[in-house]
Amino acid sequence: MNDFTAEAIGDLTGTRVVVTGANSGLGLQTSIGLARAGAEVILACRDEQRGREAEKRVREETGSERVELRILDLASLASVREFAAGLTGPLHLLVNNAGIMATPKATTADGFELQFGTNHLGHFALTGLLLGQLQEAGSARVVTLSSLAHKRGRIDFDDLQWEHGYRRWKAYGQSKIANLYFMTELDRRARAARWDLVSVAAHPGMASTNLTAGMNTPAVLDVFSAFFKLATQSDAAGALPTLYAATAPEVHGGDFYGPSGPGELRGAPRLVAPVPRVLDRDTAVRLWNRSVELTGVDYAALLPAG
Repeated sequence: MNDFTAEAIGDLTGTRVVVTGANSGLGLQTSIGLARAGAEVILACRDEQRGREAEKRVREETGSERVELRILDLASLASVREFAAGLTGPLHLLVNNAGIMATPKATTADGFELQFGTNHLGHFALTGLLLGQLQEAGSARVVTLSSLAHKRGRIDFDDLQWEHGYRRWKAYGQSKIANLYFMTELDRRARAARWDLVSVAAHPGMASTNLTAGMNTPAVLDVFSAFFKLATQSDAAGALPTLYAATAPEVHGGDFYGPSGPGELRGAPRLVAPVPRVLDRDTAVRLWNRSVELTGVDYAALLPAG
């Protein structure tokens, strides 16, 4: 695994992929890696202009004509439903990559706290609404992006929407550990339903992306800018754990991949361990059920795990 590169990905001809947040950073690099290997890549982006620029770049860098932009705003359940309804045919790989980080207090179109609503609930709804397409593929994989910040994350069921005492970094940590609870529970339910669906997660360590763009805290960024430059790796390197999780044949459901260097900050991808509380089944089930209530997406195609 330590010598894995994007060029090491096998032939993906005939594979259909959706990558959320594909207009820049990790999502763009993931899309380039998959398209270069022959996959048909659907770039799911919120901003059409930036999405068109990304589509052009992927085509130019890979020579692939099987690249398509579709509009998706994960902060709107109506947009998620419209996207899913417009996607017909088999889907072999879904990369739940899009995310926002440490934003000022705000809500989604549906009234959810913005980070929890976008990073977790948007992807929870999208995956559930695409179950039919994933099942149609016969064998499918879902990769959900988390973060090192999950280590400080906890699910506050008494105040999921941060209506009392909003703290942006704690809200981000909650959304990122929610991604892992979702990944593990989706894997359990797929196994119980005897579906050939592999649910895994990845994190990029510290990668140079535009994830901080929504923070609106220039003073904080100034203080840490020198540290970021020293500690981060490129977005292309940061995308390698995602690409490995998405394509390596030895990947198993429930796996979590991140950089192999000290502190998992940078380096070649390897299997990493989440914080132990991610394995708490009661919390995972409780979050799953609450997510169904909030989004109205019930995953009826999957049998209840038991």
